[in-house]
Amino acid sequence: MAGLIAPCRSGGSRAALSAAAAACPIPLSALLPASSVFSASSTGRRFPSATQSSSSRPFSTTPAARSKLGRTPLSVPPGVEVVMGEPRAVRSATSYKPVVRKTITVTGPLGTLTLDVPEFVDLAQSAEDKTATLSVRDPNEKEQKEMWGTSWSYLNNHITGVSEGHTAILRLVGVGYRASVEQRGAKETFPGQKFLCLKLGFTHPVEVGIPRGVTVTTPSLTRILIEGPDREALMSFAGVVRKWRPPEPYKGKGVFINDETIKLKQKKIK
Repeated sequence: MAGLIAPCRSGGSRAALSAAAAACPIPLSALLPASSVFSASSTGRRFPSATQSSSSRPFSTTPAARSKLGRTPLSVPPGVEVVMGEPRAVRSATSYKPVVRKTITVTGPLGTLTLDVPEFVDLAQSAEDKTATLSVRDPNEKEQKEMWGTSWSYLNNHITGVSEGHTAILRLVGVGYRASVEQRGAKETFPGQKFLCLKLGFTHPVEVGIPRGVTVTTPSLTRILIEGPDREALMSFAGVVRKWRPPEPYKGKGVFINDETIKLKQKKIK
């Protein structure tokens, strides 16, 4: 049987193929998968059968799924108030046409945060369950489905920020790396601003202004604790500090954010 289904060589005769097919009680096409059915030409070369076309492949008929993240109810802790404002037109930085937005205001024990969402995003709250649910007008539209989950993530961060707060820890790894929080009256951009002073191996100390609403402390000389209700502002400040000395892969020195790690490389040997 192995000799019957083996591919013929270019020098084989058509009579030998006919004799082999007559001796086999099972059709040759039944022994091969549908995708490997070939037709032989008079020259002995093998070509795909004309009946095998791309239009015969089955396609999925499953309907588009709704956003699993966007349809999940958000838990509103006690003391937190979530209010959605009326639609308003704002100027866009990328178009001359005004863009209609809605503003969601989140108020809690640690402050007040605002979030601008597209006009097709709606907010429904349940006072009994203490939950808030986001929805969009047309879940099947690509843009609305994308912004559904994005708006949910931002709103969830705001609710957590005004109730519990966000934190980030920076680790300074390197010989002589130090950090401290000090006052620099001549460089203040708003009254009472503090500066994070870093020694990162340069000939001069690095002074980074702490933005409004972000609290920075140094529990030790090589640890920096950043706290604040706005996660976006907090992580942006952490990224600015990290940019001064990103982790390098040969000695593992640099500024690391939270649980960030880096895979060390071997030294280049010429």
